[in-house]
Amino acid sequence: MIHFSDRAIVEGLKLNSDYIIKHVYQEFFPTIRYLIKKNTGNDEDAEDIFQESLIVVLKNVQKDDFYLTCSFLTYLYSISRNLWMQKLKTKRKGAANFDLIEKFFNIPESATREAAEAEQMKYRIYREHFNAMEKDCQRILLLSLQKFSSKDIADTMGYGSENYAKTKKYNCKERLKKAIMSDPRMKDYID
Repeated sequence: MIHFSDRAIVEGLKLNSDYIIKHVYQEFFPTIRYLIKKNTGNDEDAEDIFQESLIVVLKNVQKDDFYLTCSFLTYLYSISRNLWMQKLKTKRKGAANFDLIEKFFNIPESATREAAEAEQMKYRIYREHFNAMEKDCQRILLLSLQKFSSKDIADTMGYGSENYAKTKKYNCKERLKKAIMSDPRMKDYID
């Protein structure tokens, strides 16, 4: 599969390119499906949320002042996450469990409201540092969170070997972890 830059994707969406829309679906739907299914949804919910998110994206890219300030995947993921949270509230299924950072760094979940606010702040810090990373690292870490094997990551990213993918994943994870842990706002959350 051909890999398009975020800029090329946005430009293609502005032109309503069927080819780019199909590419976006093939490349990014698995991540959105993972998000929805890990948070009490099913395949049908994932399809619905992805379609709704894509409609929001298509409307937004048509605006004159639209400017992508993060990776396209991060942008689409954020829209999908917000739409799913709204849908969960409507269905009264309870709060969604968006625990990527906690699982990724083995931070235990807490049950209190204060802890929930702390988790939101930690997630915000995580998201800021994640968005600041180069796009390859973002993609590798998202694939890793989706339980892709090192071989699958190597194949998806076009790397020559599984060992290179393992090393790259480790380095990306360590860089993100270091950036998060050295953030002054994290001092309240580190024992």
